[in-house]
Amino acid sequence: MNVVVIGGAGFIGSHLVDRLLSEDHAVDVIDDLSSGSLANLADARSSGSGLKIHHLDASSSEADSLIGMRRPDVIHLLTTLPRSDQPAAAHARAFQVALSVLEAARRHGVGKVVVAVPATAIHGHPASRALPLKDVDIGQLVPRGTRGVVARALVDLLVSSRDLHAIEFTALAMSTVYGPRQRPDAGVVAAFVRAAASATAPHIDGDGRQTRDLLYVDDAVDALARAGERGGGLLVNVGTGVQTSISDLWDRVAGLVPGASELQPVHGPGRSDELARFAVSPVRARIHLAWSPWTGLDEGVARLVEG
Repeated sequence: MNVVVIGGAGFIGSHLVDRLLSEDHAVDVIDDLSSGSLANLADARSSGSGLKIHHLDASSSEADSLIGMRRPDVIHLLTTLPRSDQPAAAHARAFQVALSVLEAARRHGVGKVVVAVPATAIHGHPASRALPLKDVDIGQLVPRGTRGVVARALVDLLVSSRDLHAIEFTALAMSTVYGPRQRPDAGVVAAFVRAAASATAPHIDGDGRQTRDLLYVDDAVDALARAGERGGGLLVNVGTGVQTSISDLWDRVAGLVPGASELQPVHGPGRSDELARFAVSPVRARIHLAWSPWTGLDEGVARLVEG
């Protein structure tokens, strides 16, 4: 199978590239390296496998031409949506990339596009009693903040492309993914591991009682790989269904690093529009992707701490 990974030099994208190469797929990475790094692809580059890396803007005519030459079976669109506090231009940029990629897919007869969107942004403010949140139909989505609105717009683009141009899609609403290669400024688990390793007091927004559904990157990548051939026309939650508070997460990380348990977190003001509690149910993923998470939080955190 020929696969193009947009954002393949990023945290999740590079792990997906490793997985696809291990299954003997031919992989083209398109990445402008604005947030990704070639260092993330060091193992893939040294494997001598069918990997080609293209330092390109995914919305450029050069990227369109590359997709035309490769005619991939699947495109994985993994460019990161900006945080809600980022300028409007950054959100517009994310939408433009998705629009350009889908237009290239239409022009060159790509069979399927797989997109990952943040579950915390696209599912609004679910009631605590509704957690873990069940999958909903796309028309029932209630996005949260600017990031959520853009994520919902990306899913709507996928639906429109499927209806008008027969481009199949699967959209994965990912919970909070963590693991190797994640920058400390891009994820709470990575930030806590860095703080513990450097004997620096961690920063926690608010009281730390807010919960998240923490998903190890290998599990997330397994869902992405399966989505290349399954889950057509669906938005699928990908998470563990388990809530972990931010304070409990720090205790777990600190307990694995000698001396770190003595560090007292520094609490700042809570973020505006903060989710108090969050987790998603993987029921639809089990049915349509034949996927379930298998890495427990303690195991995943231990892998990070051990390096």
